Amino acid sequence: MPKIQLSSRRERGFTLIELLVVIAIIAVLVALLLPAVQQAREAARRSQCRNNLKQLGLAIFNYESALGRLPPTAVVAGRPNNGLETSYLGAFGRILPYLEQGNIYNQINSSSDYGDLNNLPASAHTIPVFLCPSEPNSDPGLNATYGLIGGNNYGFCMGDWFVWCGVNATGPQTRSAFGVNLGRRWADFTDGTSQTLLMSEVKNYTPYIRDCGALKNIQDPNNVPPSDADPLTVAPEYASAGCTFLLNAHSQWAEVAVHHIGFTTAWPPNKKTPGGPGLAYPDVDLNSQRERIGGPTFAAITSRSNHPGGVHSLMGDGSVRFVSSSINGAIWRSLGTVNGREAISGDF
Repeated sequence: MPKIQLSSRRERGFTLIELLVVIAIIAVLVALLLPAVQQAREAARRSQCRNNLKQLGLAIFNYESALGRLPPTAVVAGRPNNGLETSYLGAFGRILPYLEQGNIYNQINSSSDYGDLNNLPASAHTIPVFLCPSEPNSDPGLNATYGLIGGNNYGFCMGDWFVWCGVNATGPQTRSAFGVNLGRRWADFTDGTSQTLLMSEVKNYTPYIRDCGALKNIQDPNNVPPSDADPLTVAPEYASAGCTFLLNAHSQWAEVAVHHIGFTTAWPPNKKTPGGPGLAYPDVDLNSQRERIGGPTFAAITSRSNHPGGVHSLMGDGSVRFVSSSINGAIWRSLGTVNGREAISGDF
């Protein structure tokens, strides 16, 4: 009977070390690929953000073409009994019909508070063109009094530090394109529309300080701090316990205050402005007295974005430019005026 030989050869599989090497190689490839994917996504978001500003620019131009002036950010009037009458149709609300949002515009009663019962359905809407795709928190904010309100990532240029002289004052107008009780015409832009800011990016839910009364060191429209000043030195209110500290600036497109729908060129884009309890918050806006309660208003509402390196800005000629965070503060301040007669040369 022949002998049957059993083969000693075994089927060979992966060893543990080989498996670990393969996993390590895959991990390295993913690590190399992920930044490229993220960069591609951010490039797409930046492109959409830029396009949003172009659409807002077209809406502003169409508004001006129809009415002969740019939209005011608010309309505030005094009453004989020292009370105030405020139109709660801010600049965002006024351009809604030119953004194919006429149905929402028609729901707004401009002579009543945006938080009144009849206006809540309109203000609760999230308007896609008002939000940058890079915004991590684009959900409507829950206002303790008014319920849900849609946010925004773009602000109207409303001043340097000086925003508004107040309801009963005879002081100067803001130096910028937009303001309270102000409807500018293109003829006012003697600095040139290509060198004047209309809008720029802002961050939704920015920490901010308000209700400080008159700021200690900033009360003169003709004498505002330089753009390279130290924030805490010129505005100790950043650390004041006597002001109101909130975490929801730029979370209400239907509002009229500069800290919700605007920005100022007090500081250059993305400047760190520590403030809040214990100076624990690195980027804090500051608004002295709200426009809808009568002003006068001085404010540092900084243009900020979630894009690395700078912010998208809409110019008066309709172009959108990406402005570096390292722009000279004096040039940024000059871009914020319509007739300051500053000489701006070269790229910015």
